[in-house]
Amino acid sequence: MVHLLREVGLDFVGAAPVRHVFARETTAPPDAVYTALAEDVPGWTRWFAAVTLARPLDGGARREIRLKGGTRFEETVLAAERPEVYAYRVDLTNVPGSRTIVEEWRLSPSGTGTRVQWTFAVDGTAPFRTAVRLGRAGLARSFRGAVVSLDRRLTSAAS
Repeated sequence: MVHLLREVGLDFVGAAPVRHVFARETTAPPDAVYTALAEDVPGWTRWFAAVTLARPLDGGARREIRLKGGTRFEETVLAAERPEVYAYRVDLTNVPGSRTIVEEWRLSPSGTGTRVQWTFAVDGTAPFRTAVRLGRAGLARSFRGAVVSLDRRLTSAAS
């Protein structure tokens, strides 16, 4: 069953009832990381292990994402500010209990590389919020693995 989620803006990231914030350093420069996040949407399948399909919609204003296990999202891009922030809101999903999901990727220079910060902000039913809280460690592992894989991909492409 598909669920239509609440339309919110980027300010939801700071106000969400459940927020997970993760950060990791890369050796790749911010512009390269931003390009991989915001402009090479189909490329997500090559560095984010959980993503099985990623495609831009409406000229990049929206995205379709599918994850291992069958989770599906249709998203609206809320911010695409090179090379600092890329954020999107989930509009449709098959995740029961979800009411609002916004993800924000913030990039900042760190030495010759990039500090990548990902915020996963959500609201939903009490069981959904509890599940997301309990899933923090899994989200952290997924984020770490994705950023390490992305960094390897970007630094090997630059060589």
